Amino acid sequence: MDPPTPAGPQPPAGLGELFLGFLSIGARAFGGVLPWAHRVMVEERRWLSPEDFSEVLTLCQFLPGPNIGNCAVVLGRRWFGLAGSVVAFLGLFALPFVWVLMLASLYAEWVSHPMVKAVVTGVGTAGAGLFIGTALKLCRPIARLPVALALVAACFVAVGIARVSLMFVLPIALPLAFLAARRGWA
Repeated sequence: MDPPTPAGPQPPAGLGELFLGFLSIGARAFGGVLPWAHRVMVEERRWLSPEDFSEVLTLCQFLPGPNIGNCAVVLGRRWFGLAGSVVAFLGLFALPFVWVLMLASLYAEWVSHPMVKAVVTGVGTAGAGLFIGTALKLCRPIARLPVALALVAACFVAVGIARVSLMFVLPIALPLAFLAARRGWA
């Protein structure tokens, strides 16, 4: 008889599990890390709830560097201190580092071949689809909050359509989001 599985998210049991979890994200996520990070940490390994994943990701988007790389450092630190940060970061970037070196040498040889150009275009399209799918998953927790949806839509219009710099949008959006959260609107 199997032991009952815990109801809520459970952090990794040790540094080995942390390394292998982030290694699996890095191995599957070449060029589109966010969808796989969500899948591994929330759906497969159940290290985080969807809400906690969104909160950590939001924090990490403000830090310089790659978002999921920042998440690896933040979560590794949360669970295992400095050693966890290092292990999670190395797990995430070990395989992509090797693959980039190998692909760069192959690409240099075959760059002018039409099939290579077609493959690169197809991979870019697939990455865009993964990004859109993950964005929809990340919106689920706020889908029931009209004020939050309005704020997200306003930021999207300002940055994505009107091409207003993020440096001007954030100082306005952050206090509004904080106020909405404090009043229970978002």
